[in-house]
Amino acid sequence: MKKKEIEEYCEQLVTPILEQESLKLWDVEYVKEGPDYYLRVYADKEGGITIDDCEKVSRALSVKLDEEDKIKDAYILEVSSPGLTRQLKSERDFVNSIGRQVDVKLYKALDGIGKEFTGILEGADEDKVSIALENEASEKLDIDKSNIATIKLSFIE
Repeated sequence: MKKKEIEEYCEQLVTPILEQESLKLWDVEYVKEGPDYYLRVYADKEGGITIDDCEKVSRALSVKLDEEDKIKDAYILEVSSPGLTRQLKSERDFVNSIGRQVDVKLYKALDGIGKEFTGILEGADEDKVSIALENEASEKLDIDKSNIATIKLSFIE
C-alpha cells in the first residue's frame, strides 16, 4: 500500500473508535523518519485530549490494525493531540478553525503584507482561504492555497 492509501485505511479504522470516545479526528499521517515508519493519528475534543484518551484509542486501533494486517512495513503507532499550534491541512481542519486566529506563511510575498502574517480565518474552499487582518484598514485577503507554505492556529488568540 502507498502512503496515501495507508492514511485513508487508518482513517477508516480509527473514525468509529474516536466517535465512541467522543473525539474528533484531526489528521492521520504515515511517514518515514530515519530507518523507522510512523503511523500517527492526531485527535482532539473540546477542552483537549488526555493521555488516557490517547491510550484507549491506541489500544483499540492497534487491535484493528493487527487483525487486518494490511500494512506490510514495520511501523510505530502514535496517537496524540495535534497541539495548540496545529497546522491546517484538510478541508475539515479549515472548517473546524473558522473564526480562529491563524499564522500564515506564504511562498510568495503579498504587496504591503509580506510573506508572514497573522489574521482571523473567515472561510476556505478548495482553492482559496479568506483571512481578515487585524490592522487599521481591517483588510480581508483571499489567498490561493497554492501560495500557502503553512497555515496553523496561533498560540495566542
